[in-house]
Amino acid sequence: MPTGAGRGVGAAAATPAPGDETLSPAATTPFSGRKLRMLLCCAGAPFLIMLDTNIVAVSLPSIARDLKGSFTDVEWVVSAYILPFAALLMPAGALADRLGRRRMLLLGLSIFTFASFLCGAAPDLLTLNAARALQAVGAALQLTSSLAVVAQGFEAHERARVYAIWGTVMGMAPSLGPIVGGVVTSYLGWRWAFYINLPLGAGLIALALTSIGESRDPKASGLDYPGIVLFGTGLFSVVWALIDANSVGWESPRTILRLVVGAILLVAFVFAERRHPRPMIDLSIFRDPTVVGAAVAMLGYAAAAQVMMTILPLYLQDAFVLSPAIAGLAMTPFALPLLIGPSIGGRLAASMSSRAILCFGLGLVAIGNAIAATAVLIDLAYWAAAIGMFITGSGAGLLNSETAKAQVSSVPPERAGMASGLASTTRFIGIIAGVAGLGAVLAGVAETHLRKLGTPLMPDHAVDWHNLSLRIVGGDAQGALAALPASIQNALAGSVHASVGAGFSAALFVAAFVAVLSSLASWRLIRTAGNSAS
Repeated sequence: MPTGAGRGVGAAAATPAPGDETLSPAATTPFSGRKLRMLLCCAGAPFLIMLDTNIVAVSLPSIARDLKGSFTDVEWVVSAYILPFAALLMPAGALADRLGRRRMLLLGLSIFTFASFLCGAAPDLLTLNAARALQAVGAALQLTSSLAVVAQGFEAHERARVYAIWGTVMGMAPSLGPIVGGVVTSYLGWRWAFYINLPLGAGLIALALTSIGESRDPKASGLDYPGIVLFGTGLFSVVWALIDANSVGWESPRTILRLVVGAILLVAFVFAERRHPRPMIDLSIFRDPTVVGAAVAMLGYAAAAQVMMTILPLYLQDAFVLSPAIAGLAMTPFALPLLIGPSIGGRLAASMSSRAILCFGLGLVAIGNAIAATAVLIDLAYWAAAIGMFITGSGAGLLNSETAKAQVSSVPPERAGMASGLASTTRFIGIIAGVAGLGAVLAGVAETHLRKLGTPLMPDHAVDWHNLSLRIVGGDAQGALAALPASIQNALAGSVHASVGAGFSAALFVAAFVAVLSSLASWRLIRTAGNSAS
């Protein structure tokens, strides 16, 4: 049975592009009164989630410096949020259907707002990551509930406009986030990257209380508890292994044990879903190569493009020694196309298949990442990297809605709810994999170059190259070097910049390679109308 979240996302993904349908006069009447407040709330809830994500990305180096964190710690500030968010998206939609959409929206907004206060007040990284996980619980509840409210609160002839407005508001967050995050972090401190959510959350709660009526699905079934537990714990164990491997080692018994436990739990999840009468995911849909191809496209997009919202702010502040405010502005070439890309994609859909748009978008991501990687590798000025960032952002803008649309439309209409929930989960699994995988490449290559360049300069001194490189790529080069004797600091001064450049260049090249593979696989797997597997 489709969840509330699934209906919302599915409808959004399947909404015709502007110009594809004729709207009645009633459908073009401006919203006002209660419906306007409801629309502001339902669009504002996901906007708040996206704004917070992008603001925090710019603040990561400042967090690392203030709380004495390494690159692994910075990864966990991101992953402690994304992991529970991804694991809870589908069950959160079922909760909204069963317990009430308005109730779950208010609960989600309240949890998210309170957790934002805890993040801002966190005295150490452990507390910050715990608060980020709580933030994710609220985010999953408010995202799925807001989409379900849209499906219930607006008439069928109004929903095309509602989802168009919802998507546009969502697209504004990646454009505003880096700029707002940079200014706030530079002039108020990183803690205000979280405190800024407090008035926004309070305003959305007030809108929800005054505009949204309660609704439930009378046919909603019980939750798939085995599926929720096995999927969540299995995913957590695998990601824990991937992220911690950068600090404890890929051959470490802890890394291997976590990977094995995660794999066992995810295999158990597959068996549990096959036996459950109403599973969280109907795994039989993956017998269709188009479903697999659409999922590959989503994974490639998330791992090679969306993850750049985390990688690029670190790169700009490390490689070009920019302040958070300037780094936020420097993100504009990447962020701006995310705002205008969906409308361009809608026009392309009139003459191109979804498969062609997906492969074209992934190709742009690959080209853009390769150009940026080359600019970093040969130490060109910012403008050269900005060209690559713009091309990558253009590809990401095309893919942002098209990937979800492809996953939803690749299954029968009666399963669109489940497919849209799966699309959201696939997206965030891709981000997690990108953060962990590209982070491992970045940290490993940077350490290798730092060790190679630095060792001949100080043969008589013992340096912990591993921890030193993790702190440097995490954004705290000054603090990492300050702990060393002055003679070593001077000797390493030139090596740090070259090592950081090598690490980021390698990560960007790998992202380009992932995008190419995803594009080729999607083209091979996704079927076009009237075609079998071309």
